[in-house]
Amino acid sequence: MTRRTGLQFPNRLEFPIWERIGKQISLISDSSAWWLGDWLIYGEKEYADRYRMAIEQTSLDYQTLRNYAWVARRFSLSRRRDKLSFAHHAEVAALSQTDQDLWLQRAEHFGWSRNRLRRELRRAAGAGEVVEAAEAVDSRKANGGAVDVKVKLTSSREQLDRWKLAAELQNSDLVSWMVQALESNAKEVIGNKTPESEAPVAERT
Repeated sequence: MTRRTGLQFPNRLEFPIWERIGKQISLISDSSAWWLGDWLIYGEKEYADRYRMAIEQTSLDYQTLRNYAWVARRFSLSRRRDKLSFAHHAEVAALSQTDQDLWLQRAEHFGWSRNRLRRELRRAAGAGEVVEAAEAVDSRKANGGAVDVKVKLTSSREQLDRWKLAAELQNSDLVSWMVQALESNAKEVIGNKTPESEAPVAERT
């Protein structure tokens, strides 16, 4: 039984049912943050003194309501991810839309918790914008040798995050993915053309 101030359970409750109830409560709690944020945004456009009224109606403090509204304003309905919590969205709300989508896609794909997402964001921020890679290219190994190549790239954080995500989606580390991408692009540019110097000469008749 549900009451305004609590839940009352029967004497015996199977674990799957108890677990399902918890998930439902969690979903309602998470949705309520979005609902309150959208409610406040609507009130901002249509009514005066919206936050005073909201505080009286919800008993929530001013800053909490402001945070709900701010996060909801940063994500249109079409960009909110059902598989991620409001807290996930709040973690990336200050980023650009491109970075928001990138990090939320990563969190959804790898099943990150909010805390894991926060750690990854801090790690990326500490990494800076310079990518340094050293890779032993084995394309000439069949001929008895390999070429050691060291590459230093300066990129935007947005580019770096996009490259990392692409590599992870292909179950590859960043360096290997970059080498594969370069090789693929080189083959596409060069194609299967035979150098003119090696082209067969037509026989004179």
